[in-house]
Amino acid sequence: MRDRQKLRLVLLVALALTALLLIVFGPMFLGRFSLNVLTRSMIYAMLAITVDLLWGYTGVLTFGQAAFFGVGAYATAMVLTHIGASPALFVVALVASVLVPLMLGLAVGWLSFYHGSTPLYATVISLVVPIVVTQLVFSGGTWTGSSGGLVGYETLPLGLPGYFRLSGACLLALAVLAIVFVRSDAGRLLVAIRDNEARVAYLGMNPARLKIVLTGVLAGVCGLAGFLFANASGVVAPENAGFVFGTELVVWTALGGRGTIVGPLFGAIGIDYLSASLSGDLPFLWQLIVGALFVAMIILLPGGLASLVTRFLKSANSSSTLKSLPTRIVKDGALASKSLLSIRGLGKSYGSFAVLKGIDLEIGAGELVSLVGPNGAGKTTLMRCLSDGTQQIEGQVDIIGTNIAGRAPERIVALGVGRKFQVASIFDSMTIGECLKMARFSRERPNPMRSLGEIMLPAAAAEILTLTGMADMLAKPVSRLSHGQRQALELAMVVALEPRIILLDEPTAGLTKTERMTIGTILKKLTDEMGFAAILVEHDLDFVRDISSRIVVLHQGKLVLDGTVNDVVNSETVRTIYAGGVHG
Repeated sequence: MRDRQKLRLVLLVALALTALLLIVFGPMFLGRFSLNVLTRSMIYAMLAITVDLLWGYTGVLTFGQAAFFGVGAYATAMVLTHIGASPALFVVALVASVLVPLMLGLAVGWLSFYHGSTPLYATVISLVVPIVVTQLVFSGGTWTGSSGGLVGYETLPLGLPGYFRLSGACLLALAVLAIVFVRSDAGRLLVAIRDNEARVAYLGMNPARLKIVLTGVLAGVCGLAGFLFANASGVVAPENAGFVFGTELVVWTALGGRGTIVGPLFGAIGIDYLSASLSGDLPFLWQLIVGALFVAMIILLPGGLASLVTRFLKSANSSSTLKSLPTRIVKDGALASKSLLSIRGLGKSYGSFAVLKGIDLEIGAGELVSLVGPNGAGKTTLMRCLSDGTQQIEGQVDIIGTNIAGRAPERIVALGVGRKFQVASIFDSMTIGECLKMARFSRERPNPMRSLGEIMLPAAAAEILTLTGMADMLAKPVSRLSHGQRQALELAMVVALEPRIILLDEPTAGLTKTERMTIGTILKKLTDEMGFAAILVEHDLDFVRDISSRIVVLHQGKLVLDGTVNDVVNSETVRTIYAGGVHG
């Protein structure tokens, strides 16, 4: 692992130094045509990086970066055209070119992500924004130049070599910052949202808010690129903000290799420069060539050209083994718990079908309450109502004396609730250590500039890793874990939240007998020794009998029995419900 990291670092440093030399000395040997086109291409590459951060890392396919770019360019040109071009006004133009797109980006982010939207909905919004901005430009009259755009305004007195160096410096700075960020703890949070947005919410973070902030910040970066373009070109036109240009940015990102930063950068520069070079001789055929390359790349090399380098790095390190771990666990002591869950008259219906009816339940600290019942009894629905206050229910659910009505999952996590799903809900493209870091971000703000080497875990979470043998392999990719290890990792992530109440939906499903015994030992420690309260949905009645302090029976949406293990197991009511076999 360290050899691979060193190789990547050496390649990136060498690439950065080469780029710096080209930026500084390029104007000495490049012709006027190359300087002019490459200046534009490097500005476009800045936009491609923003597309990559949204699409490649966060999983949000966007066509709207062109709109933010156009708004920044027009804000610059309008200030310089209609107000003036003094040094102070150039500063005003720069501020406007960043702030106006940033505010627009926050508004677009809110529209895209704050209404229970799907990724498709966000993509549609990104398709509409360039169209709306373009129409506003057309209807702007003399302020925007309408279809003819704005031209003839004064620009920064830098000359072509100066613009080349300025654009190159901004691109290099953005690329370095982006690479540092995506390799940091905060940057890995983008990947977590892409992998499993629901789990991010159930770890106490608000993925919608994170995506809104990211959209706004990257819109500001696009506006800065617009400022550079408006000065370097001396003209802005409606097509700079249009849907076609937004689509080209997506194509360049895909061809270069999304999720790599460097790939989209070279994709944008290479394709734009080749397009400018060949469009004069092959004006229509060149567009067909780019389209054919895009289709071929998606089919043959879906990771883009940058994936060839990634494959080389993997093969160069294929013989290495994990001898030392990039992170280590630091126990911070046992958790104290005074948890309390109160359910009064809980009812849940889907249309005219009542799934839960008048559920009353009280659970205190140190209790492990198993929830059993036939399939369709409403067990999973009850767990959902306890962990998501936006569910439309009857009655009331209180966590530590607080009514959870209207609270999203991340806000309920903050009250002290952790939920483990039936199918292990973790981050498949990460390592064990990275998953555990994600579980701590609601309590410890992630560093945006570096990846810290220590994970502060509660003793309970560290104990889970020790019992399951994962404490010494934090660098192992989640994709290589067994089913039982994945279940244990999710449980460790939930416990790392330091909750007071743990909701467990069939945590032993598909596990071997040994793995079930390990999970049982862990749950007993959590409740008996560390004071957690736990609600367990389980089908294995023998497992339930061994670890539970109480058993609650659901049948046809109603709570029909709540008592000790012996009372429930020996109950005639239970025998009647489970006639022909226990499925609870």
